[in-house]
Amino acid sequence: MKCRTPILATIALLSLLAAPAGAQMIDTPAQHAVILDNMTGEILFSKDGAEPMIPASMTKMMTAYLVFDMVKRGELKMTDRLTVSADAWRRGGFPSGTSTMGLVPKDTPTIEELLHGVIIMSGNDACIVLAEGISGSEEAFAKRMTQLAHDKGLKSANFLNSTGLEDIGHVISAEDLARLAKLTIDDFPEYYDWYELPAYSWREYTQPNRNPLLGIEGADGLKTGHLEASGYGLTGSAVRDGVRRTIVINGMESMAARAAEGERMLRLAFQSFDLKTIAPENVMLAEQKVWLGQERTVPVSLAEPMLIAGHKAAFDNAKTEIVLDKALEAPVKKGDRVGRLVVTLDGRPPVEAPIIAEADVKRLGFFGRAVDGLSALISGNDG
Repeated sequence: MKCRTPILATIALLSLLAAPAGAQMIDTPAQHAVILDNMTGEILFSKDGAEPMIPASMTKMMTAYLVFDMVKRGELKMTDRLTVSADAWRRGGFPSGTSTMGLVPKDTPTIEELLHGVIIMSGNDACIVLAEGISGSEEAFAKRMTQLAHDKGLKSANFLNSTGLEDIGHVISAEDLARLAKLTIDDFPEYYDWYELPAYSWREYTQPNRNPLLGIEGADGLKTGHLEASGYGLTGSAVRDGVRRTIVINGMESMAARAAEGERMLRLAFQSFDLKTIAPENVMLAEQKVWLGQERTVPVSLAEPMLIAGHKAAFDNAKTEIVLDKALEAPVKKGDRVGRLVVTLDGRPPVEAPIIAEADVKRLGFFGRAVDGLSALISGNDG
């Protein structure tokens, strides 16, 4: 059984975790909502964020990611041309009545042009042309999308098409959409700025970028989505003062509601959530009892810095404790791992870091061990 012991509640640790008074926890009318810190990958806020949901056109982030990955691997070139089929035109072009790039049968756009059609124009025809031209069918391409998503740790993903058009079982969680946004930003910075282009034209047809966050301070991506079955959704990202945060919302009732809530969530992502680094030299931990040692206790310290993420208000009620791997018994060597420091904020998974011994403790000799054992026995009988 692991041994638990309270942390010494020093002014140093409490001041590091203290939050400004008056900060409030948040809620949102979105059915699904997530805030992610891009530096750490930490989910700072989640409302049904782990539950698989219908992503609608936010699916197209994965379509683009797969194509970017194939270009990086040398399987495709941005200058390669693909031919628009009658099927792609019928299901994704003007006849479909859905968002389109405006392609017509026998057009031969380049991979780069199609990606602009996917990312900026949200063209379903562009997605289908890429899928059919790369994998032979949209079904085969969607399977490859799902496999790559799983390989990247996005385990909730199950893609059945390249467009996000309604298909029973076509799902991904809001948390995984936020992680996909982070992957896009981190893995393909040379293409990421396409997401903030204000509009794109294919021949005489021009479509503005539907992302309502563009123009807001620091916002530079990523993708909107809408279906009757899913409501209005948005994956957005921004950088302010060198910090990047990503939001996902889904299930909003209108474009206007999506825009307003997207802006509010992005503002809260920077104003209401924080990352605090707890450096080993700034934390004093309680000395830990050592059995059968020439010293009764041993000083301990954090082995590495801790990064704590959460709502600012939650830091006021942070719970901290030392959890020993086992009861400490001499000999103990300086630098030995003896347990971990656990910090828990309301509504957040615990954050842990190893603690180590800061001194050697030699084992008692035979007589000393006998006296120690007798003392323990007597103490036990007193209880």
